[in-house]
Amino acid sequence: MVLKFNIMVTSLLFLLASAVHVSSDTVFDVTKYGARADGVTDFSQALLKAWGEACSSSVASTIVIPGGTYALGQTVIEGPCTAPINFIVKGTLRAPVEANRFKPGKGWISFQRIDNFSLSGGGVFDGEGTTVWGRHCPVQDYCIELPINLRFDFITNGMVKDITSKDSKQFHMNVMGCKNLTFYNVAISAPGNSINTDGIHIGRSSGINITDSKIQTGDDCISIGDGSQQINIERVTCGPGHGISIGSLGKYKNEGPVVGIRVKNCTLTNTDNGVRVKTYPASEQGSASEMHFEDIVMDNVSYPIIIDQEYCPHNQCNLKSPSRVKLSNASFRNIKGTTSTQVAIKLICSQGVPCQQVELSDVDLKYNGEEGPAISQCKNVKPTLLGVQLPRTCA
Repeated sequence: MVLKFNIMVTSLLFLLASAVHVSSDTVFDVTKYGARADGVTDFSQALLKAWGEACSSSVASTIVIPGGTYALGQTVIEGPCTAPINFIVKGTLRAPVEANRFKPGKGWISFQRIDNFSLSGGGVFDGEGTTVWGRHCPVQDYCIELPINLRFDFITNGMVKDITSKDSKQFHMNVMGCKNLTFYNVAISAPGNSINTDGIHIGRSSGINITDSKIQTGDDCISIGDGSQQINIERVTCGPGHGISIGSLGKYKNEGPVVGIRVKNCTLTNTDNGVRVKTYPASEQGSASEMHFEDIVMDNVSYPIIIDQEYCPHNQCNLKSPSRVKLSNASFRNIKGTTSTQVAIKLICSQGVPCQQVELSDVDLKYNGEEGPAISQCKNVKPTLLGVQLPRTCA
């Protein structure tokens, strides 16, 4: 584990250096290819021309989008490329307002199949989502008609830093099939009532790091799907939003195992949930293990600690048939703060495959409502309890 961590740190420092020291790179300024910072003219063709030359360069190269406001249509930025590429956005990019300008199931901007890639520059990706939230699909469903702001598909050895995603029409960022990708000092913002605007969703990826970032949105700040392994989340502030979630798991056949999730030194404020693991009842088989939540501050959070293996968002589930997703080796350590619901700890495990090796250590959650002090709810679990236990868990 120490060796893996050292490799991760070394890779992170290398990527940071490559993102900062670009003076020796070949620079491709999109304004030299016809891009206009007028906020109206779609510069996707100019961007793709610059990308084509940078991607084929035999030496490290840098794409630059200077300061100003640019209009950008749906764009796929694709490798593989010959050498490392830095993609620097200094200005504000605006998506088309109309949802019919996008092909269903695609992102607004997609980065695909690139090795040694960095995205940085302090720029803003404005998804212009305010006119479409909740108007194209059922309120609670993922809406294939609406684009994700930024898609990262099959990126290897990458860094995303110092950027802002604003008002995405759908998820802000989607990470799929990536290896060794770090998000550092990323800001994500959308109102608490924006529909399905998950901050960062991770699926079937490994070695993903999210650090020193601020996420304010209308759904999960970070959601971790099947096949995710060795995910590190540290010093993230979340709220408004629906918390930091593993799952939902068990909906589909042949889901990959979730292994090695670490959430540490994070603060959640006014969120609808805290840190949670959720699986469907009557599910397909699956597993999630080595999930550790540590040093978490809860500020007026609903249900700060949750394992929910009867997750049923639309009340259309068969609760008589238990979840078949096996959860094991999960810990909640040094979780402190305030809860906005009397139920502060909810550990609802599967009757078919009860949770194993669940630990709660030094949990101190206060509730000041009229109903009385904070309480816990437990089912099909016998957790190990260490240190402070407020409220008493599974008593």
